[in-house]
Amino acid sequence: MIRVLLVDDQHLIRAGLRMLCDAQPDIEVVGEADNGREAITLAARLLPDVVVMDLRMPGVDGITATSRILTERPATRILVLTTFGDDDHLYPALTAGACGFLLKDAPPTELLDGIRRAAVGDSPFSPEVLRRLVQRAVHARPEPSPAMPGLTARERDVLNLVAEGLSNTEIADRLHIGITTVKTHITSLMAKTDSPNRVRLALFARGA
Repeated sequence: MIRVLLVDDQHLIRAGLRMLCDAQPDIEVVGEADNGREAITLAARLLPDVVVMDLRMPGVDGITATSRILTERPATRILVLTTFGDDDHLYPALTAGACGFLLKDAPPTELLDGIRRAAVGDSPFSPEVLRRLVQRAVHARPEPSPAMPGLTARERDVLNLVAEGLSNTEIADRLHIGITTVKTHITSLMAKTDSPNRVRLALFARGA
């Protein structure tokens, strides 16, 4: 069971997230907070596996709360869920230690997948956010791709599309394969390239 703490200053948002999570057999909402200060207190008391964190809140904001929670308990996984996907919110959140960054217009299935991925150590990002991260890194260090021995032809196809910032669904559509098959290839690629998450895998393909 994945223990989740919901943090958002809008009651309707929290209620919707709770209903979505409560309908899942493997996710348990252990608490809710409407500001960063309360989130810090509840995270220390409830010990959630994943904190779904809003960024803009009165008083202590989500970035400060993220840093404080991780200082006290580094094993906590903090998944940002926000309306604001610009660099002024993205990079401070990642610097504070957030493991992923999703936008509030994401489909419910993307959020649930993000919670599950965060819980097992992955780094979930909305596709448009991931593209921007990869593009920024590529422009900063445009070296040629390293040699990639031991990869199958299909794994190379998947790796190249990950480097372009495509989501699993987009890769599946492009290659005419199932999403489960895409996930299997990505898991294999992470193991073969020693990449801890999708962003590092994309940077590996680009030689960063």
